[in-house]
Formats: sequence, structure tokens, C-alpha cells
Amino acid sequence: MKLIRSLDSLDRVLEKFECRLIVFLLSLMIILSFGQMVSRNLFHQALVWGDILLRQLVLWTGFLGASLAVRQNKHISIDVFSNFLSPNSKNKVFTFTHITTAIISGFLAWAAWSFVQFEKESESILFLDLPVWFFQLILPYSFLIIAFRFLLYSTRVEKKETT
Repeated sequence: MKLIRSLDSLDRVLEKFECRLIVFLLSLMIILSFGQMVSRNLFHQALVWGDILLRQLVLWTGFLGASLAVRQNKHISIDVFSNFLSPNSKNKVFTFTHITTAIISGFLAWAAWSFVQFEKESESILFLDLPVWFFQLILPYSFLIIAFRFLLYSTRVEKKETT
């Protein structure tokens, strides 16, 4: 139980960090988009790398949002048969699906890390001498945190009410 409480504390810290990072990224996206629009309309030119950075920020925001969706149990789930199960069976299915999803997310994290390593070895540059792999670090991070959260939540009893 002490380990679970420690992992819950870590999860709360990660949630706060991710929320703050999303607020920062969204603010940066709004400022950059507005700046690009003003620059194009008033000066007939814009930052060459502005649109590329915006695409990367959308990627980061989306993956951080997916991680937070798992944290808040707001992720996409299909529970067609859950209304027909007993509470005991429902909890077993809940645990099984969370563990299975954690394993799949772990494999995705590993594949994403391999992808980042490949990009690092290729020394590709995205813009302003910034390497491509740096912007792709969000992929293994998000999948790893998603796997962690599903595994952590598999230890809990489902709290959905039956209707």
C-alpha cells in the first residue's frame, strides 16, 4: 500500500507538471499564431519556422492531453457489455483491460523511443539548428506515462455506477 501511495503522489506531481506545460504550450501557440497572422497581414512576411514550431506544439499538446485524459479517466473507452456484468465481473474486466492497455502502451513507448534514437542518429534538423529528435521526445514520454497510469489504475476498483 505504501508503494501505491508513493506512485499516486508521483502521478499527482506529473499531473501538475503536465497541466502547467499544456497551459504554457497553448499560450505560446496563441501568441505565435497571432504573431504570424499580424506579420503576414501587415508586413507580408512571417517567421519561416513559425508554422513548423506550431505543428510541433500541437503534437506536444495532443500527447500531453492524452496522458492527462488517462489520469482523469476521460480517455476513449468502449464498454458495450459492462452494463450486463456483475460488479465483480466488471472489476475483473476493468483490471484486465487496464493491464492490457498498459502493456500495449509500454510497447508503444519502446517503439517511440527507438524512433527517437533513429532520428538522433540521423542528425536531422527541424529548424534553427534544433534537432528533430528533441521534438519527438514527447512520444515515448507520453506512452510511458500512459502505461504507468493504466498499470497504477488497474489496482483500483472501478468506481462507475451501474444504471
